[in-house]
Amino acid sequence: MHQPKQLLLIGTLDTKGEDYRYIRELVTARGHHVITVDIGVAGEATGITPEWTADEVARRAGTSREALRKAGDRGQALAAMADGAMHVVEELYQQGRIDGILGMGGTGGTSVIAAVMRHFPVGFPKVLVSTAASGNTQPIVGTRDVVLIPSVVDVAGVNSISELIYRQAAAAVCGMMEQSPPEQREEKPLIAITMFGNTTAAVERCKQQLEAKGYECLVFHCTGIGGRTMEGLVTDGRIAAVLDMTTTEWADELCGGVFTAGANRLEAPGRSGVPHLVVPGCIDMVNFGGTATVPERYQNRLLYAWNANVTLMRTSVEENEQLGEIFAQKLNAAQGPVTVLIPSLGYSLLGASGERFHLPEADNAFEVTLREHLHPRIPCDTLELTVNDEAFADEAVNRLLAMIQTNKPNQ
Repeated sequence: MHQPKQLLLIGTLDTKGEDYRYIRELVTARGHHVITVDIGVAGEATGITPEWTADEVARRAGTSREALRKAGDRGQALAAMADGAMHVVEELYQQGRIDGILGMGGTGGTSVIAAVMRHFPVGFPKVLVSTAASGNTQPIVGTRDVVLIPSVVDVAGVNSISELIYRQAAAAVCGMMEQSPPEQREEKPLIAITMFGNTTAAVERCKQQLEAKGYECLVFHCTGIGGRTMEGLVTDGRIAAVLDMTTTEWADELCGGVFTAGANRLEAPGRSGVPHLVVPGCIDMVNFGGTATVPERYQNRLLYAWNANVTLMRTSVEENEQLGEIFAQKLNAAQGPVTVLIPSLGYSLLGASGERFHLPEADNAFEVTLREHLHPRIPCDTLELTVNDEAFADEAVNRLLAMIQTNKPNQ
């Protein structure tokens, strides 16, 4: 028999009270307790009495529901309620009074609930039933493990469809809370490694060697969210060092590809002061969806259908020059140790000699521009190897381990 847990229910109880009352009944029937937080602005909670009223949530944001209603700005009201809810929920979490969180809503409610959920660490149960749980969900999930469940119908009362969804959502979050914590494992320093299909061989060899040295490796697939998640964990203080073997997300940011990690990519390790070894892995390619999604301005470029859903475009000399300047700007600002390692014979599997993206003049343009702008204090070495050569992976590991050793306190 599982010990009773405490579930936080958060939502607009002025319009969805019936839905939340049903969820509460499902959760309490399993022996757990519920705390409700109302974020509705328009009216009073109906069908359920919240432990934390919307008035209290607004007060925590330094305002009142009356003031928000009078302002007549829905975006402002949502932002205020998100801020107030954050304060309430953080207090409950710090007091150890909640073991999971569940919310339901349309686009407005989803934005507030998701903002609160993203505040919780990875591993804390978070379930969100939403009308927006399809399409581009990145703005909702961010870099956290929010479990999205499509509501199928609107969150507007219990009916034959919503009842099925609500039962599944309640069972999901209860199951997460009831799950026993993992067995205590030996704490090992965490090293983040970035990977793409075109750098897999290199990353696998690096991972094997670092694990043999007593490190735990977290591999991030550089699809935009991968880079953002990695840098988020660095900012959270979870990562001891970063082996940035694959920096392709910057090519997508520059050229409008689908796997951009944003303009802040490459900054978090430097801000946090952790050792950061940087390789221009896969900056020789930009990612788009199926061939029909490639922008018209790129139709005459060198393209390759990697699979039915991914089309790769070879970056040009001019684009690599721009990338060299961007990399230098980002790395020059680092507060911790940084090293750049360049595989001059190919930045990716497709960039090696004889492969379709082999374009030495473009690769050289990156290196020349990088060196022109990189601060002299930052080591930048070139190896006459491809990124996937075993010798390159071995050297990358050796360099990173040396950086970690040098960066240890009191050394």
